[in-house]
Amino acid sequence: MEERNSTEKTPCNNALAQRRSKSYRQSMRSCVEATHLAYTSGLLTALRIPRSRKAPKSRDITKQVDPDQVALLVKKEWQLSYVTPFYQFRHTQLKSYSKQLSAFIVSEKQQGLAIEVGQELGFKVNFSVVLGLAETDKDAETVFIQILSKQAFAAKDDAQKVVWSGWLTCVNGDLDYLRSLPLEFVSLPLFCTRGPESLTVLVKSWFEKTFDCCFGPLGINSTNLQWLASLWTGCHPTINIQYLKLVWTLPTLPPMDVTYTVHPQDAWELWDSMRQVDTTEDSISIDEVTGFIKGLQSHFFRHFRIDLSAGSLMQISTALGSSHHSGKIKIASPNYIPTILQLLTECALLKMPI
Repeated sequence: MEERNSTEKTPCNNALAQRRSKSYRQSMRSCVEATHLAYTSGLLTALRIPRSRKAPKSRDITKQVDPDQVALLVKKEWQLSYVTPFYQFRHTQLKSYSKQLSAFIVSEKQQGLAIEVGQELGFKVNFSVVLGLAETDKDAETVFIQILSKQAFAAKDDAQKVVWSGWLTCVNGDLDYLRSLPLEFVSLPLFCTRGPESLTVLVKSWFEKTFDCCFGPLGINSTNLQWLASLWTGCHPTINIQYLKLVWTLPTLPPMDVTYTVHPQDAWELWDSMRQVDTTEDSISIDEVTGFIKGLQSHFFRHFRIDLSAGSLMQISTALGSSHHSGKIKIASPNYIPTILQLLTECALLKMPI
């Protein structure tokens, strides 16, 4: 993808702060790691787990985002990580970042680190901006990264192939938190990757050294899987979810996995019956989500005498997407990208040391 100009899309990028000394930034990182407190401009902003969310609404995202860029995000499974804010990151410098990361990967490979993608002749990195995913003026625009390479035995005219992809995003990030950040920091807390783990490690290492940030794994706990199951089921009247499949792991010896597939109309009718009279159509509460999952568990118990509530929800999937406890996500329909990315942004911010 070509790099697109987005000088206005790095929040507060007109306030260029003087670069801090290396020792100061290192001491700040040590403080964060030691105390689990993230530095803000004189404030420690507490992030709270939301008890309600906006109901998902179908939206043609291609009206505001390049369809070719949307195609790069959907129908692929991504591994999730969280990342702390970037120091002095600039959307206007993506071409320079592409060259720097390319050189870093080649340098690391020459030092003998295994890349595990075959006998490559070299690497090319492309940074680009995905304009239009940001929902507020405090959300930094999404950054997409591709690593391309050509195999040693490829024909001379063969083009380089994409061997790794990743993107950094923030969709409807917590406004209090984003406002509390110093001007020289940019928050893109959700990092999605696809490709060899060895390349993911190198990309993270380069970001950490360049922007003084820290990465961590982002799993999707049982509560957030329940949210996803409910949000996707709620979309059924607009777009056929085709099925609702849930996988629980029960604490038996050995552990037992139970796969529970529900007819989409049955799932929708149960969900609709849980909608509370005093809730607006635009809002979904955690009580409704909990009631929906308990209803599914009760139905299963009546038929099979197995108590799913004793186990852990590990995976959910519909035709709109799938998600796994280990931090894997697949968004199959572009119509609900903002809803899913907002939930994942919340998860990433809550995982960070604050």
